Amino acid sequence: MSHRPHICVFCGSSFGVSPAFRENAARVGAELARRGVGLVYGGGRVGLMGVTADAALAGGGRVVGVIPDPLATREIAHHGLTELHVVPGMHERKALMSQKSIAFLTMPGGVGTYEEFFEILSWAALGIHRKPIGLLNIEGYFDPLLALLEFGAEQGFIRSEFLAPLITSDNPENLIGELLAYIPPPAVPRKIRLDEA
Repeated sequence: MSHRPHICVFCGSSFGVSPAFRENAARVGAELARRGVGLVYGGGRVGLMGVTADAALAGGGRVVGVIPDPLATREIAHHGLTELHVVPGMHERKALMSQKSIAFLTMPGGVGTYEEFFEILSWAALGIHRKPIGLLNIEGYFDPLLALLEFGAEQGFIRSEFLAPLITSDNPENLIGELLAYIPPPAVPRKIRLDEA
């Protein structure tokens, strides 16, 4: 991998109903390429995944795909990438994507996208990484998710510092800029209580 920074993007393998989803996915890919920031993503050629990768490639950007072997063999892997890593399963995929990235950006998607977002958020809460996590809130797609997180905090299940690395915007260019400028707060050692598990 080159020494340039890479941002990991989680997003859907479908296009969604609104044309704004596809338009903003293309803006993400183009902005990463414009800034000289590499894209790390799930390695597919379909849906918003493919749109983001193709836009980054069209802008001369570096695109690294990480895809589990069962999905790659279903012929949805994008074979025009700078790098394509085929890994055994989903756990290895997320670990490698995280290792290669300085930040995470989540766009609209389905249960797989939500699962990736929550695992990365939980890793931050556990101190496994200190990287920023962006939500590109296109047409309010993540409003219910943000309300859920806020409700969890109000009910005492989510500590406010767990949400500190979360950056939300409806503008791709601004969000990428904020992710790149993010400085994590000083680490505060603490013990995880059993009632927080």
